[in-house]
Amino acid sequence: MTFVVVGLLYLAVGFALWVHAWAAGASTHTLCGCGDPALFLWFFQWPATALAHGQNPFFSTALFHPGGINLLAQTSVTGLSLPLVPVTWIWGPIASLNVASTVAPAITAFTAFVAVRRWARWTPAAFLGGLLYGFSPFVLTNLEFAHLMTVALMMLPLILIALDEILFRQRHSAVWSGVLLGLLVFVQFFLSTEVLAIAAVMVALGVLVLVLAGLLFDRVSLRRLAPHAATGLAVGVGVGAVLLAWPVWYALAGPAHLSGLVWPDVGIIGGFVPSSFVSPGREAPSVFLALGGYEGTPLPSEAYLGWSLLAVLAVGTVAFFRDRRLWFFGFALVASAVWSLGIRRGEWVPARLLDHLPVLENVIEQRFMAVGFLAAAVMLAVVLDRVHGLLPDWRGALGALALGAVALVPMAVVFGERLPFVMRPVVLPRWYAQVAPTLPPGRVLLSYPAPFSGIQSAMAWQAVNRMHYSQAGGGGPQGVARRAGSAAPGFEVLTRLAFPVGSRPPTATASEVAAVRHALGVWEVTTVVIATDPGAPRLQQGSDPVYAAAFMTAALGRLPTVQAGAFVWDHLRLAAQAPLAVPRGTLTSCALAAEAAAGEAEATLAAPSCVALAARQAATVPAGLP
Repeated sequence: MTFVVVGLLYLAVGFALWVHAWAAGASTHTLCGCGDPALFLWFFQWPATALAHGQNPFFSTALFHPGGINLLAQTSVTGLSLPLVPVTWIWGPIASLNVASTVAPAITAFTAFVAVRRWARWTPAAFLGGLLYGFSPFVLTNLEFAHLMTVALMMLPLILIALDEILFRQRHSAVWSGVLLGLLVFVQFFLSTEVLAIAAVMVALGVLVLVLAGLLFDRVSLRRLAPHAATGLAVGVGVGAVLLAWPVWYALAGPAHLSGLVWPDVGIIGGFVPSSFVSPGREAPSVFLALGGYEGTPLPSEAYLGWSLLAVLAVGTVAFFRDRRLWFFGFALVASAVWSLGIRRGEWVPARLLDHLPVLENVIEQRFMAVGFLAAAVMLAVVLDRVHGLLPDWRGALGALALGAVALVPMAVVFGERLPFVMRPVVLPRWYAQVAPTLPPGRVLLSYPAPFSGIQSAMAWQAVNRMHYSQAGGGGPQGVARRAGSAAPGFEVLTRLAFPVGSRPPTATASEVAAVRHALGVWEVTTVVIATDPGAPRLQQGSDPVYAAAFMTAALGRLPTVQAGAFVWDHLRLAAQAPLAVPRGTLTSCALAAEAAAGEAEATLAAPSCVALAARQAATVPAGLP
């Protein structure tokens, strides 16, 4: 009964955080139909589409056509999307994303509660420990952008239980404990390979510290525990290796895999500074939030522990200094915090050790706090349990709960004033809602804004449309210019066309037009769509759809048709249609004139026709004449 009540309480917290989505409509509202939530909507829809049509759920050419996308090489959380396929089939990917975002923190808290009870038998202490881990600042700030790969941490507490059994308690068979460890590692791979890599580093470090401590202080216990521990760890590694042999190969060497440094700027994404653990942190710029996919107030630092929690842990460790559990988990917390420090010029931090190691080079330092908060949760529960044990009646319970309030209430206040999360409807432009579902099979779309431009909304439109067409390009780590091969120049021109940050939009020079046409050919694009959506947030509309239509008219050499509020170039045959040579300034003047007459986000043939007319007039002027 205790477990049922605790689980329901955690689930209630999860619903409270996501209440706006459930109240407004969980199949239509979520964080955003843009940014990283759009990427995860795609990740939820593809396995459902694949299984419905007997296709591979781990690979698709519906994105990044024709090369495709390898979901196991991405943050695709197939460990969540596959179990939720029935939800996606019935209610769509928005509902699945909302279910996962609501339930994953609650399950994480519950497994942490189960783990913490091994060291803190008093249920309220274990409950607060689970609450801290499942709804930690680390989890909440990752929920802010639908980063489910670092929200669904439910395997780490279970892995901790298996390791505790193998290394210390040794009450069950070493072989079967090792098998359990291997199975948990297998499941974690499909939730987050990055968190699995981080856990492997921390486990290796922890085992090394335990062995050294045994050699220095307790060789008798070390000799007694070592054979069982070695067997269990060997079996766990062996089972995990066998089960993961194909998935790891597929991720690292399968079709459309990502090699080398996955994120070219992973060092900039980076880690924390010491103040991150005690200061709420920066206010993120609105553009960053909008591109990331959240329109609410940004949450504080994901490493935030606060002075009060740190004080309770530190004072508790000193007060119960003979308790080796506090020292071990304290070491794990400090080690996680140190590993999470960012790499900066002129400074050495442990994360530099991972800089040139295969796979580990892609770990984002700050995510070591996925382990750090678990260590903090265990420490807090142990301290509260020990305080309760001093006076095992109402006085001890009251004292322990008061101490728990001192530790957690300041953190709750800092985050609570910015919660629950703000939700927005996922609204498709008219063309994608009305025309796209009727497209015949085999269409390959280049959407505007291009999903690799930083504005990823086109992936949400494709996912909500249940993959009725394939798409050129995509977002995430694969959607960077250096992975575009010979299409990279066109990739960069189309990026500037949609979102010209720090640069000017393309003006249809001969080199720009040639680059775009080559890219369209490489991607086997059949249809170019520039959908206008006056009701969408300005950033999600792209820099200027009318200007983009003028550019594509010059690049494709013909006028579009206007369908359901969109400029559409269908049945592309680039070899049969030469581009238009237009005088300098033509795109700007044509776009401004069209927008003055019809508005900035209205699809009419005014701008494309103006471009075509300017090209004809320029072609009739004899050389050398003005």
